[in-house]
Amino acid sequence: QVQPVESGGGLVQPGGSLRLSCAASTFTLTYYTIAWFRQAPGKERGGVSCIIVNNGNIYNADSVKGRFTISRGHDTVYLQMNSLKPEEPAVSYCATTKWRLCPPTDYDDVGQGTQVTVSS
Repeated sequence: QVQPVESGGGLVQPGGSLRLSCAASTFTLTYYTIAWFRQAPGKERGGVSCIIVNNGNIYNADSVKGRFTISRGHDTVYLQMNSLKPEEPAVSYCATTKWRLCPPTDYDDVGQGTQVTVSS
């Protein structure tokens, strides 16, 4: 069973940084595209960043370019988030798809999410 597991969320002040992790303990990263998306209360989910692990192709949404960086370790994908803005609090989710599309058009499996709160 493919089950990505997120961690690293928390409370940060505006302008601060967080690093989210997506652990692939039940599957092999190489065969997947890994994507991060986020959803705030009452809003639609929005794609943030993704990586096609096999070839390293990366996509970042315009809203996070220059601030967020996606990268991979051995069995974990990371999302480094810098210069976080007050309007950005949301639950961030890690998702997988076997399609080599980045950004993906849909997801096969989604983690349970990790809360990111940006507040002074």
